[in-house]
Amino acid sequence: MTVKRPRHLLLIILLIIAIVAGMVTLLIHSYRQYLFAAYPLEYEELIEKYSQEYGITPSLIAAIICTESHFRPEAVSSAGAVGLMQLTPETFHWAQSRAGIKDRQDQTALTDPETSIRFGTYTLLLLYQQFEHHDTALAAYNAGQGRVHGWLKDPSYSADGVTLQHIPYKETEQYVKRVKKAQTIYRTLYNLD
Repeated sequence: MTVKRPRHLLLIILLIIAIVAGMVTLLIHSYRQYLFAAYPLEYEELIEKYSQEYGITPSLIAAIICTESHFRPEAVSSAGAVGLMQLTPETFHWAQSRAGIKDRQDQTALTDPETSIRFGTYTLLLLYQQFEHHDTALAAYNAGQGRVHGWLKDPSYSADGVTLQHIPYKETEQYVKRVKKAQTIYRTLYNLD
């Protein structure tokens, strides 16, 4: 009888290991499913097209779209921003003007995924050209250029006039963090970059 106990104990240990391994596999699979739902990827061809045209990494474009509209082309914010990349009518007209477009479209065109991704990515390029620091450009995408220029002039927010050490708007501070986190996830989950 003493010989059977170690064998019985070994079977119990193997069964526990198998159950734990199954649970871990299930948790990993569930977490990946959660990530795919929380960070979807649509319009990949358009993201790649305008990423190449404007020199902005695709993972950043996808991260902004996910953060701004969660890939809903008809999204409209309380501030009047429209489309996948949530451009305001003023920003849309500014971007069209900077692109040299004479027959400008109105804001309803921003519900078209290609228009939104094209001009959202172009706006981001213009902000990168204007602001030297990555996070500063993202802050300007959310809060507007004028506000960010004001923050850069204030020594309590920027010591060098280029980098924001502190973003005074909590919403904008959280926005920058969410976009950066989403970009990391898009790089890992979809191999974007």
